[in-house]
Amino acid sequence: MTAPDLSDFLAAGVVPDDVPELAPLLGARGIIGTFISLFRGSDAEVLLRLLVLREIGQESEAPRWSPDSLRRRFSYLDTVKLETVLKRLREHDLLAIGEDGLYHLSDLGRNAVAALGMLLQFGAGEDAELGFLTAQLAGLSATGNVTAENLSHLLSKLNDLTWHFEEAIASGSEFRIVTARSRLKANGRWLDRGTAILRELLADPEVDFEIARVAQRIGLAQSRLARVDAAFQRALNKIETQRVTLGGSGISSSDVAAWLRRQDAATLAAMMVGALDVSPAPALLAGGHELLDRAEATLADDPRAEAIAAVLPEADSAPVSVAPEHEDLRLLEHFGERLGRVAEPTPLHQLVGGGGFAPASYRLSLLALLADADSSGPADGPVAVFMNQPLDVHFGDTLVPVGEDEIAAMSAGHVARRDRPMPDAGTEEPGLAPATP
Repeated sequence: MTAPDLSDFLAAGVVPDDVPELAPLLGARGIIGTFISLFRGSDAEVLLRLLVLREIGQESEAPRWSPDSLRRRFSYLDTVKLETVLKRLREHDLLAIGEDGLYHLSDLGRNAVAALGMLLQFGAGEDAELGFLTAQLAGLSATGNVTAENLSHLLSKLNDLTWHFEEAIASGSEFRIVTARSRLKANGRWLDRGTAILRELLADPEVDFEIARVAQRIGLAQSRLARVDAAFQRALNKIETQRVTLGGSGISSSDVAAWLRRQDAATLAAMMVGALDVSPAPALLAGGHELLDRAEATLADDPRAEAIAAVLPEADSAPVSVAPEHEDLRLLEHFGERLGRVAEPTPLHQLVGGGGFAPASYRLSLLALLADADSSGPADGPVAVFMNQPLDVHFGDTLVPVGEDEIAAMSAGHVARRDRPMPDAGTEEPGLAPATP
C-alpha cells in the first residue's frame, strides 16, 4: 500500500503550489522528514530513540563515540534493539559516522536534543508552552531574528490563558479558581520576561510595523492577565461570604468538599449506601384532622367573601402628639438667680459651691457664658437671660482651700457687677480639685 500523496488531501482541482501557506513547509521537507522519523512508531520506540540521542549529546568533552563505547554506555538495552535504533538515527540524518568510524550527533540531531531539553526543563507547576515560547522569543530577540509569526504564537498562548482564567472565575468553583491562580503565579516570571522583551522591541524606532502591531496586542493581553489576580481575589472573597461552618468544629464546607475530592469512586459509592432513603408518602405527612381543617378553610365561602368585601376603616382624628422632650435647665436658671443677687464682688467658691462636686463643676463651666454675651447667641430663653447678666468673672493664679461639698480647693477669683470695681486677680484658667476621701 503506497502512502497517500499531499494532493489527495486537497480539494478537487487544487494543487500544493496553489496554497501559499504550504510553501514554507514544502521547502523544509528534509527537516520535517527527520523529525517525523524521530517520533514515528510506538511510544516505546520513540522514547528509546530520544534516550539514545540525549545520552550521546550530553557528552560534551568527548562528543564522538565508538561502537564499543556505545554498547558499554547502553548495556542495559538489548543489543539488537540498540543497533536498530542507531541504524534508524543514521538513516534519517540524526546521527552521523565520521571518517574515523566514530558516532556523533548531526547538526539537526543536536538541535532536536536542545529543543527537547528546553521543554523538559520547565517545572511541573509552570506552563511549558508559555515558557518555551518566551525563551524562544528571548533568543530570537538577542539575535535580531524576531518575526511576527513568533510573536503571534505567544499572543495566541496569552489569549488562551486569559480565556482559561475567565472560565475558572465564571464557574464559581473555589477549587478551579485556586488552581488557576496557582498557575498564573507559577508563570509570573515568564510574563515578566515577555514584558521586558516587548519593551526592547517597541523601543526600536525602526521595528517592522507588523511586529510592532502584534507586540502591542501582546502588551494588552499581558495587561489583562495582570488584572486577573485581583479578579481571583474578589471571587474568593465572594465564596468566603457563602462558606458554611459545621457547628463549632472549625470545619467548613470547603474543607468537606476538598476531602471528598480526594476520595476515589469506590469510597464515595460506599458512603452513599444507606445515606439516601425513599421519601415518605405524602399521606404520612399530615393526619386526617389537619387535612380536614385545610379542606374546610378552602371550601368555605365566608372567608373568601370577607376578603372580597373588605373596605377601608372609618376616618378618625389623629392622636395629639406629646410635647417633645426639652433639656432640663433648672440648675442654670437657679444659678442665674443666685448671680442676679450679687451686689458686691463675691468669691467664686461661695457662688459655685453647693450640692457636691458635679453641680459645682457645672456652675463653674456656666461662668464662661458670661464672656460670650456680646457674641452670637440665642435671642431669648433661659440661656439668653443668663448670658446677658451685667457680670464679669476674674480668676486668680492661686488655689483657695474649700474642704466641703466634695471640693478640696479651687482657683481664686471673684464675680462682680460691671459697674463696681473688681479686686486685683490674675487670669489663670479656673479649676476645681475634688476632695480626696
